[in-house]
Amino acid sequence: MVSDNLPTYVERVLDGLPFTVWATVGGIALTIVLSSVAGIALLSRYRLPRVLARIYVESLRGSSEVVQLFFFAVALPIFLGVSLGATDRGLLVIGILVLGLNHGAYGAEIVRGAIRSVPAGQVEAAIAVNLSPRQRLWRIVLPQAVVEMLPSFNNLFIQLLKGTALLSFIAVPEIFKKADELRAVPAFSRELGLIYLVELVAYLLIAAVITVVMRALEQIAARRAGRPARWGHQTAPAGLET
Repeated sequence: MVSDNLPTYVERVLDGLPFTVWATVGGIALTIVLSSVAGIALLSRYRLPRVLARIYVESLRGSSEVVQLFFFAVALPIFLGVSLGATDRGLLVIGILVLGLNHGAYGAEIVRGAIRSVPAGQVEAAIAVNLSPRQRLWRIVLPQAVVEMLPSFNNLFIQLLKGTALLSFIAVPEIFKKADELRAVPAFSRELGLIYLVELVAYLLIAAVITVVMRALEQIAARRAGRPARWGHQTAPAGLET
């Protein structure tokens, strides 16, 4: 029998949904920017951009995301003598910043690996027709590298979505925070399994939207790069079938 409290649980999740969506969308946008800049910088022929990008990647990738949240929400305001998280929106901005910085560090390696995967012959052909380094990057390398990046970024963005639950540690009223508050109510504490099931479904639906969008972008990028679309079931290469 369905619990009479189910509408209450759904309502609580819906209350936190806008914050989760904004944190996800904002985090993804910042991740794309930082990943692109840092990933290209890691391949720079100049030492300074490479060193700065490597410091960023290793520092953010190698430290705890929870600690980063508390650093920006608690420690940094004390150091600066300002209040950065006095409101829910302020805390949300801090959460977006941390999500973007953290996942941007992982994304930088995706960008670097995808660019390096472009066949050397493609770059040599671009050199042969006198394309400048910037033209080679934007016209030849990146269109093909993007095709390789998108599946990995799909996984990274879903990981970022799941990471939005960590924002509850700094009191951002997102899905997990709003639903988890029901644990303190005796009438609801006996149905924690149902409460968390509603949360799981909400995250699953958002993840499905991300996947559909990313799969569509994969097809568009593949067509623009002159490659066959890779939608749907893919068979293993010859000799690797199980």
